[in-house]
Amino acid sequence: MKKSDVDARSVAVIGMACRLPGAAGTDELWKLLRDGVDATSETPPERYDVDALHDPRPGPGKLASRRAGYVEVAEFDAEFFGLSATEAVELDPQQRLLLMTTWEALEDAGQRPDALAGSRTGVFVGNARADYLERALRRGPDGVTAAQLHNFRSLLSARLSHFFDLRGPSMVVDTACSSSLTAVHSAVQSLRAKEIPLAVVAGVNLKLRPDEGQVMTAAGGMSADGRSRFGDASADGHAPSDAVAVVVLKPLADAVADGDRIRAVIQGSALGNDGGTSDSVLNPSLTGQLDVLRWAYEDARIDPADVDYVEAHGSGSPVLDPLELTALGRVLGEGRPAERPLLVGSVKSNIGHTEAAGGLAGLIKAVLCLEHGEIPASLHVETPNPAVAWDELPLEIPRSSRALPDLGRPAVVGVSGQGSSALNAHVVLRQAEPAKETFKERLMAALSITTYVLPLSARTPAALDALARSYAEYLDTGGAGAGYPVRDICFSAALRRHHHEHRMAVSGATHAELVAALTGTPGAHAAQATREVADRYRAGEEVDWEKEFKDFKKGARYVPLPHYPWQTKRYWPGESADGGGDLESDLSSWLLREHARTGFDDGSTLTEIGIDSLARLRIVVELTRRSGQEVDPEEFGRLRTVGELREWTRELEAAAR
Repeated sequence: MKKSDVDARSVAVIGMACRLPGAAGTDELWKLLRDGVDATSETPPERYDVDALHDPRPGPGKLASRRAGYVEVAEFDAEFFGLSATEAVELDPQQRLLLMTTWEALEDAGQRPDALAGSRTGVFVGNARADYLERALRRGPDGVTAAQLHNFRSLLSARLSHFFDLRGPSMVVDTACSSSLTAVHSAVQSLRAKEIPLAVVAGVNLKLRPDEGQVMTAAGGMSADGRSRFGDASADGHAPSDAVAVVVLKPLADAVADGDRIRAVIQGSALGNDGGTSDSVLNPSLTGQLDVLRWAYEDARIDPADVDYVEAHGSGSPVLDPLELTALGRVLGEGRPAERPLLVGSVKSNIGHTEAAGGLAGLIKAVLCLEHGEIPASLHVETPNPAVAWDELPLEIPRSSRALPDLGRPAVVGVSGQGSSALNAHVVLRQAEPAKETFKERLMAALSITTYVLPLSARTPAALDALARSYAEYLDTGGAGAGYPVRDICFSAALRRHHHEHRMAVSGATHAELVAALTGTPGAHAAQATREVADRYRAGEEVDWEKEFKDFKKGARYVPLPHYPWQTKRYWPGESADGGGDLESDLSSWLLREHARTGFDDGSTLTEIGIDSLARLRIVVELTRRSGQEVDPEEFGRLRTVGELREWTRELEAAAR
């Protein structure tokens, strides 16, 4: 098949973001991988009482390990997403973190959420847990509230589609530990069929309960120290961990035409179930894995012998690892030169087994490997598993960092996922080709002395101040933006970022001038015309940036910029919204603080500030508990304004004295 035909079926990865153990973003993940960090840690007390459950000689109801990989789950910017404090506490952290991580992935992709609103963009979320809902229901009748309707797993994708107004297919995929890679495959098929123009694909896994670990312990499949030893003789099982991972996908041809930053290319993928080739539904099958690998490379039109690296499922199981390595050796080892063994590793050795999100965590690592031309070491490999025929199969698990080979073609990497559902997945990635820009164009952009406007915006003044500081660091000597032309930075900020209500705009022809303007230190003065554009932007006008700066159309390129600076607070059951202390004694002040989504005065209607019928039900329950009085829902339902609410709560407090 001709390259043009392959490209017509290929899909570009244009954006990525993540929350992984030890890494709050993809740059932090790459540093963690290169530094060979094991990011697993002791179980936080807010999850569960690990002291009461752990036993080095585990029995029924016990946990084999005290450790796992964890991310911060309580911090959330509720105001940004229009949620009250009460709504934020009640909402599953999986949804909260998905909202923030998806926003970051769209920013990374240069896709403005306001421009996507109403589009047929698809949302595909891999997930297998509803721990927050189940924790609430275990509290008994007090936990069985109408608010829990928002925490059913089907709402993980629906929440994203609703907030961003994305109207394409929206689904949660559960094939156990292959869920998020299966979601990638589903999105690729939808893009190829032209059902959707863009896909948001996510994997989310927050381990808030010990139950699955207790089951794995009872089955003898839990790692004793919470570490994944993929491919090692001492591998002793599952090491479950948290993860949120999001990628943005687009047909390759469209991404090229739109000037998107292409981080990697998905050239093929395949799914397959073991069917009846294993002796039980939970036992993996070598035949099933061989089939899916062959199908994936047939779909990609790539000779398996040309694959440079595979990011394995790599569960660290003494049973599963030999099967996976054997399948990889047989399919990708056939016809491979002896001097170029297949390198195989697993991100699970750094962060633990992120279960339903594991495939996407692996895919993000694979994209980073392709971008940096390097394969980091896979950890915890001392003695290769003797159940693998290492002498016969051309395989190697790298114990130190390796450069991807330069073979005069784009490097090729595979990513595997396997589920206890017996569903195997494999995705084939190739290195993105450098953006087509002549040396003359790069030189002219770098030497440009044109003064540009850098527009910045945020939802709150505090966030805007934080964003300005981020840009000053980004633009300064040694910052991530120092190597990009000022033209491209300003173009990206103007045309590839959402513009919020709180705004600032600075002008400059060089990085130093922009830094000086952002930090208030002496710098160059902008021309009158540029100042006028900046003033109009700050005033809230919609600026036609391509009209104002005509060279934006003549080769300006999208470049990565600092992410939105979240203004987070802790939202966790039993804690106040500010992270501690007693709730205010004034019922109306407490109620409005916890439930209002916007600013208000006494004349504001309750509906205008976000207190809808579901919020009213929650308020009645809480007021009854706080005041010790029976609250009549119909009487409360007749309240219309903030002023009426204040008067009514004063009467309620007086009756309670």
